[in-house]
This record gives sequence, structure tokens and C-alpha cells, in this order.
Amino acid sequence: MIRLHNYTLSGSCYKVRLLLGFLEIQHELVAVDFFPGQEHKSVEFSAINPLQQIPVLDDGNLRLRDAQAILAYLARRYDTGRTWLPDDPARFGQVMMWLGFAGTELMAASAARLHDAFGFDLDIDRARSDAHAAFAVLDDHLAERQILGQTWLVGDTPTIADVACFPYVALSGDGGIGQEHYPNLRIWQKAFRRLPRFDAVSGVPEFV
Repeated sequence: MIRLHNYTLSGSCYKVRLLLGFLEIQHELVAVDFFPGQEHKSVEFSAINPLQQIPVLDDGNLRLRDAQAILAYLARRYDTGRTWLPDDPARFGQVMMWLGFAGTELMAASAARLHDAFGFDLDIDRARSDAHAAFAVLDDHLAERQILGQTWLVGDTPTIADVACFPYVALSGDGGIGQEHYPNLRIWQKAFRRLPRFDAVSGVPEFV
């Protein structure tokens, strides 16, 4: 059975749990006391992931770190319909582009959340500014998609691009980042929340 080394309040772990749920994959959650215990920095966990980061996924003899890599693996291994990670080269490339965005630019929202919710020492003004810049890019893209009558980041159905980007947008309030200037982000999040088997965590708002 798949084992996910997980911290419930981690946005990166949350995106993996979302896809596991969407694909109805049986799995075991292995709790990692990220905060306040900092178990991810222990000698024992460093043997699992020398980068001392979560999540980590074990599937038989395969071990993967990095949430985006895990999403891509799960979609290719377990989604027989090839909807979450399309085979079409153009859509595949677009999904991978947004996975990269989720793992870089959107991480500024994660940093702001780490500062406000967990007391991490970092440049909060820079984090919030960078997060707003990333949100503006995402909101503009979604506006273009909506003009075309499309809801999702890529294609006609949700993909792992949406799964990768959703958590740190949805949890941005924990880092003092408002979304009042991003109406298209709000529309997209409402649609995401309506997906079958969607699972909310504490801090994910329900827009009306």
C-alpha cells in the first residue's frame, strides 16, 4: 500500500492527499511532526529524505520526494483515463509548466503562511509581495480561460496543474494575503471545491 509521510497542515502534503482522494487510491498516512516537533529535521527522517522536506511518498520499492513529482507519478501510474495528466504533448507541457509555477512562484504564499501561522523567521513583506505577483499571473490566465468558456488551468477538465496550485491559493489567508483583487481565482476555487471527493482542511474558505 502507498504510504504518504504527511503533516496535516502542510499545503504540499494537502495537494498529494487531494489527488489520492480524487483517484480513490488506498493509502496510509505516516504522521510527521513538522511543527512544533521539527521531526523532518531528525536523523531518522533525514534517512527518508535528505532534503528534510515533506511530503515523501512510498509505493512499493519506489520513494519519491517533491509534491509536484509525486502528483505526476500518481497521475501517470493510477489514472487510466489520462485526464489528470494528459498524453497530448501540448497539454502535457502546459500542465508541467503550471506544476513548475506551483513549486516556485506560488511558494511565496507558502512562505507567508509559514511566517504567520508557524512563526518562521523570513522576509514577510517580500513573501506577500511575491505571492500577490504570482496570484496576478494566475488570475490573468484564468480570466483568459473564462473568456474561452473554460474553467480549468489546462484543457476541459481538472488536471494536476489545478491540484498543484490550489492549496497555497486557498490557504493564503493564513499568510495575510487577501484575494479581493482576484475574482477569477475565487471562481476557480469554487469550481474546485465542487469536484467529487474534494476534501477540505482547516483554513480553506468557502466562497459565496
